[in-house]
Amino acid sequence: MLKQGEGVCLATWPLLLLFLRIVSSIEVPLDPKIQQDMKQPPTIVKQSPKDYIVDPRDNIIIECEAKGNPPPTFMWQRNLRFFNVGKVQHVTQRKPSGTLEISFRNGGRPEDYEGEYQCFASNDFGTAMSNKILLRVSKSPLWPKEVLEPIVVTEGSSLVLPCNPPPGLPPPNTFWMNSGMMPIRQDARVSMGLNGDLYFSSVLSKDTSTDYSCNARFLFTHTIQQKNPYSLKVHTKQPDNNSSSFNLTDLYDARHLPETAPSFLTPSGLVSSKMVLRGEQLLLECIAAGVPTPSIKWFKKGGDLPMRRVKLESFNKTLRIINVSEEDSGDYICMANNKIASIQHTIVVQVKAAPYWLDKPQNLVLAPDENGRMTCIAHGNPKPTIQWLVNGEPIEMSLANPSREVEGDTIIFRRVLMGGSAVYQCNASNEHGYLLANAFVNILDMAPRMLGPKNQLIKVIKNQLTFLDCPYFGSPIPTLRWFKNGLGSGLDGGHYRVYINGSLEIKRALAEDQGTYTCVASSILGKAENQVRLEVKEPTRIVRAPEHVSSTRGSSVRFNCRISHDPTLNIHVNWLKNDQPFSYGWRITKDEESLTITNINEGDQGTYTCLVKTEIDEDVASARLTVLEEESLSPSNRSPMQADRPESPKDLELSDLLARSVRLTWVPGDSNNSPITEFLVQFEENRWEPGKWQNLSSHPGNVNSVLLELSPFVNYQFRVIAINSVGQSQPSRPSLRYQTSGAPPDIAPEDIKGMGSKKNNMEITWKPLSDIQRNAPNIVYEVSWKKKDTEEWNIVNTTQAKYVVHDTETYEPFHIKVQAINDFGQGPESGMVLGYSGEDYPSAAPAHLNVSKIDSTKVNMHWDPVDPSTVHGEFKEYRLYYWRESSLVKGLKVNKDKKTKGFFSSSGTGILTDLVPFSLYKMYMVVANSRYEGPPSNTVEFKTRQGIPDAPRFFKIVRRSSNTIHLQWDKPLEPNGNLSGYTLKFFTVNGTQVGKEQVKSFHPNVTSFDLHVPDRHTRYKFFLAAFTPAGSGEVSSDESPNFSNEELYTSSVELTDDVVATTVPVPVPTTIPTTTTTISTSTTTTISTSTTTTVSTSTTPHARMVPKVLATPREIWNLTVEPNSNYANVSWDHNFHADNSEFVLEYTLQSNKTVKTVAVKHKSHIRLAGLVEGAKYQLRVFSLVQNHISSPYVTFETSRAITTDSVDIATQGWFIGLMCAIALIILILLIVCFIKRSRGGKYPVRDKKDLPLDAVDHKDQDGSFDYQNENSQQSKEEEDDENGSDEDNKPLQGSQTSLDGNVKESDDSLVDYGEGGDGQFNEDGSFIGQYTVKKDKEETEGNESSEATSPVNAIYSLA
Repeated sequence: MLKQGEGVCLATWPLLLLFLRIVSSIEVPLDPKIQQDMKQPPTIVKQSPKDYIVDPRDNIIIECEAKGNPPPTFMWQRNLRFFNVGKVQHVTQRKPSGTLEISFRNGGRPEDYEGEYQCFASNDFGTAMSNKILLRVSKSPLWPKEVLEPIVVTEGSSLVLPCNPPPGLPPPNTFWMNSGMMPIRQDARVSMGLNGDLYFSSVLSKDTSTDYSCNARFLFTHTIQQKNPYSLKVHTKQPDNNSSSFNLTDLYDARHLPETAPSFLTPSGLVSSKMVLRGEQLLLECIAAGVPTPSIKWFKKGGDLPMRRVKLESFNKTLRIINVSEEDSGDYICMANNKIASIQHTIVVQVKAAPYWLDKPQNLVLAPDENGRMTCIAHGNPKPTIQWLVNGEPIEMSLANPSREVEGDTIIFRRVLMGGSAVYQCNASNEHGYLLANAFVNILDMAPRMLGPKNQLIKVIKNQLTFLDCPYFGSPIPTLRWFKNGLGSGLDGGHYRVYINGSLEIKRALAEDQGTYTCVASSILGKAENQVRLEVKEPTRIVRAPEHVSSTRGSSVRFNCRISHDPTLNIHVNWLKNDQPFSYGWRITKDEESLTITNINEGDQGTYTCLVKTEIDEDVASARLTVLEEESLSPSNRSPMQADRPESPKDLELSDLLARSVRLTWVPGDSNNSPITEFLVQFEENRWEPGKWQNLSSHPGNVNSVLLELSPFVNYQFRVIAINSVGQSQPSRPSLRYQTSGAPPDIAPEDIKGMGSKKNNMEITWKPLSDIQRNAPNIVYEVSWKKKDTEEWNIVNTTQAKYVVHDTETYEPFHIKVQAINDFGQGPESGMVLGYSGEDYPSAAPAHLNVSKIDSTKVNMHWDPVDPSTVHGEFKEYRLYYWRESSLVKGLKVNKDKKTKGFFSSSGTGILTDLVPFSLYKMYMVVANSRYEGPPSNTVEFKTRQGIPDAPRFFKIVRRSSNTIHLQWDKPLEPNGNLSGYTLKFFTVNGTQVGKEQVKSFHPNVTSFDLHVPDRHTRYKFFLAAFTPAGSGEVSSDESPNFSNEELYTSSVELTDDVVATTVPVPVPTTIPTTTTTISTSTTTTISTSTTTTVSTSTTPHARMVPKVLATPREIWNLTVEPNSNYANVSWDHNFHADNSEFVLEYTLQSNKTVKTVAVKHKSHIRLAGLVEGAKYQLRVFSLVQNHISSPYVTFETSRAITTDSVDIATQGWFIGLMCAIALIILILLIVCFIKRSRGGKYPVRDKKDLPLDAVDHKDQDGSFDYQNENSQQSKEEEDDENGSDEDNKPLQGSQTSLDGNVKESDDSLVDYGEGGDGQFNEDGSFIGQYTVKKDKEETEGNESSEATSPVNAIYSLA
């Protein structure tokens, strides 16, 4: 028996068959019986690679496996000749496959079996062939014997040590080592080239060695061959005695090597060329000689290097680009430069391509007399040639087939015949390689058969939409019809609808729809049928729901839940507390219609839900219980024997320690005059959520020892809470900790999804296991996926909760599984989930879009549906874009915003409604999948017919004198046609009495009327409507005011929600139309609005609708806009009631006429954000309820982006210039200071180390600087008194050494802290022996250092 909807999966087969019928191919369902009975040509499923290199030490295996029905037989060719496997020594074939095994246990040479092999798999329906497999035996030849003379070079010259490894198969990997088996150290100066040679940009004395040896490693044989070593001797120049004081950057200067300009060691010349195949790696190399060692840089002429695929290796000498494509062609420039010169070399790269598939041939399953096509499209450089074969022979040499036609890269099949099954091969080849693809055409004839279970029973609820499914298959595709109780001529129409996939829809299942339904599938080969039994049941309902209850503690409560249900269905009633199941006991009991709780306490408070379920439906109802405190239980009234909360349990002990359980025992505390009814056990763990106590289990109040079920890899501690009728005790003291051992995960990841974010990928996501569900550390997820119709699974492991599958076909179905694995093993596998790769833009547009039956507000549309294969994703809708191009009323401006409407039917027809009458419309259509839209169809123009007009824009009544009423109005905003005129109806009103109705007609250019009244106290009711040839439009009405309110009175009459209809015995030709505007009430979100106006014209002979008119006209005025760069503050005034103060702010970007709206509720101001900087806008505000009441339009312009509220000084040109000047001055001062120091100036450490520097540096005439403190003048005078020196001979303050050497040297010179007279400094300028023991030194006179020749002397001379 199946419930409603369980047959949907089976019913998808007929839908799939219909889809494939459109593209002229049949997809055979994976039903085992169908697969067993269906005959099929062979298909190659496994084969060895085209270029097959084998190890000579192993047996040779040449793979060839195929499938088919009947199973295929195999035949081999070697070097284009028949290869008799049974008669060749050492060769056997593995049955039942065609795989060859060549064994050398009993002798034989592998080289004797080298050659080109090809496998053929055949059965009664065709022959499939493998690629040509070129079998070669790996070779690792010895290095040729040679005598290598010692190499003598001069230091600083370049050198190349050739390697020339022996030609192995495959080529060996080379590397350089010395006799100690240590690799030769490589750097920017010494490196190995791509050909294995060792290049020296310049030779140094340290390169002298007798054991430069090139080694070749052969992959297949795992052997290393070593070349005889080179002996290198370097002639050196006289070394510099002080060279030890130079760092590495001064190496060439230290050895006084002559500097030389760069020159290329490889490649030679100015230009070279390189050819590479698409998809391979491009390796470019430039190695240069020179002193100092040149640096290498790479450029691409006319473009940038593809940084994501580029890698610079071997100290920038090698440029590697992976996965080369045609766009990588071009001129690549390597530049070598040192401080002497710069040179460059151009490498012209050409990217060629072996053939690659654009459209690979696919298998075709056709029914007799059907059509189909097979395409083979490949690309390459040069362009590949296409050759078709059938059953392994060129198609032009095969037997003629009248249903087959070859057109270049396509074979077209028309009205195929039985016996026409065959395997077709497409060979695409050029000078760089070839592609070979097998695809069969299987002409299938199979009588109709049913795929679903026999005689299913479906139960549904009365009045529900019901589907009866009937999955079937046959070739040719059968037609399907439905019958009820074996009678009638077929069910389709009225109450029933038969879908193209064979499903039967019953719009509302009633009791009379019960019965046996038969589906019959028939074709020219026979028919098959199946039956479905439908039972219609009464719905399950709660007829008396529980009600909210508030009761005092200790009392009893009852929740009712009376049920009505179908007596033939089994019913289950469950109660939930706060949406969670709970256990029943002596206090909580239930019967068929209620739940009773006695002796209630605070723990019973919550929401109780009655859940009623049958096998096909359910119903729920909830009520809340609130527990109140009794007044007598307040602390002031409590008696000494009054019950209270229990004391905390104590003495918690753990025993029976097992892997997944433990026994917890405790001693209950005092119950405090109320029996303990329950113990709550809680736990805390310190690994995932330390400090958080969580409920583990609850137990009856008469037990104090329980066995607790635990999770793996959790460090538990427990506590117990006692509960009685009064409440809960304080928690007990925690128990000792107990850590459970780890285990494999117990559950599989959930919520697995597969969706594409791009057209060629699929993102697999799932809900990861929670911390406590992991059961062990180091959780990983094993993700498995495969194409829906294949058997081979792809498997990866990841620690994330997402994995992306790349390089998929567009919108391709996949089966997905995810399994959790930790350090202890694998968890259970998840269920298999169906996912899809990403969608692409639909490639086809709906054709021949046209319209018919044009009305004033609707039109019928027709188009040719697209081929489903061109949707490239899940079909969503045919999306129509339409807009009102203009009004046929002269001079009327319209809103040209595009609107959309979706059509889900594949029949190619639809109706477009809600159009504005008497307008010119344009439209086009696209097909949309869930992600993208396809190209647009042809654009169609049409004109709607005339309709009835809107109400006049305004209707004003002014009593100018005691005997005249002046009426004014304006044309409708939307005439909806050629305006024919106006009709004014009016009558006198005296309380509930009305006078005789009078009618006036006016021409369309008349917009006012004077009515002479006999009495100043007479009141009138007015009704005004415009009319076109299509009829009378909406009515505006008003009532003249009392005479006391007549002076300067003006009323504006509009249709609003405040208009109230009353019935009087006077006929009126129309009813007031209803205008519905759908708009969001958010004040911050820009939305689109659409207005639908429904006009209903009727004649009521004995009644008319008299609107109740507002006493005060509604207006919007004083619209103010304060624009900024990307926002504007907008405010306005109005006199609407608070309930109706909902407005829409409409603003138009003048540059492209884009109109946007924002809804504002109960406010008269808004900050309008998201505006374009420096743009002009037009803005108005109108009422949401009465959208014809609008403010005047206001035009404003936002400011430019550079206009800001504050100026950033850091971006001002004058500020940047000033900072640069200051930096330059500081740099010059630092250089002068450095020169002063280098010329012998000594700074007093002892006297000045504690003195702060003055903010101003005083400069003497001799170029020195005097650093003074605040008391410098006083110190100077004291020093003059002590030394007795005159003013002209005073030294610098704080220093005892002048630049001319005439002043006594300081006792605390920096020299004193060095190692002797020549103080040495580190590379960073610090002195080596900082603050060492001071040595005695005699005073010296004269200049301490001679002036060195330096470029900075010119600067010093300025100081």
